Amino acid sequence: MAYDEIRGGDVGLRGVEEEWALLMRAAIGGDSTAYRRLLASLTPVLRTVTRRNCARIGLDGGEAEDIVQEVLLAIHLKRHTWDVDRPFGPWIMTIARNKLIDARRRRGNRLTLPIDDLADILTAEGSDDATDRGDLDRLLGGLGERQRDLVRSLSVEGRSVQETAARLKMSEGAVRVALHRAIKALAALYRGNGDEN
Repeated sequence: MAYDEIRGGDVGLRGVEEEWALLMRAAIGGDSTAYRRLLASLTPVLRTVTRRNCARIGLDGGEAEDIVQEVLLAIHLKRHTWDVDRPFGPWIMTIARNKLIDARRRRGNRLTLPIDDLADILTAEGSDDATDRGDLDRLLGGLGERQRDLVRSLSVEGRSVQETAARLKMSEGAVRVALHRAIKALAALYRGNGDEN
């Protein structure tokens, strides 16, 4: 992410940048009010830059807020490393760029789908063919009982996460985590079956 991206050639931003530098110098000197003002002024700009760049590098827009929080934490932890004689804007944008890169690396090449849409995706392309059912039953047989119940409830029976959680006496978050693990296990089982054929 180029520093010019945030500046956009706007001369008015130069004044904001200078204000940020003044606030950061005061914050390093122990002025907590200046530090709060700095973070309050930086946060909306970081959100805008992060959202735009998430889309550009293939990250979900929902990840932007997490990245902004990581940037703010990095600023807090590394504020003593800023050279007060150098411009403040490029230092901030370097931190933001690095946090975006870290997030992209963590995500890797995996595809993310909303968990609530999983039942729709699986049933939309499914068929009632006996061979497909047999394959499904064989794959599900490789899962543990709880994982098998989750997949059947959400994907085969079409129940919601909320209904499944109530039926299995689990929290909705625990159902989502367990389903994610079950899907990973199913993918491994499927790859193993594919290698045998």
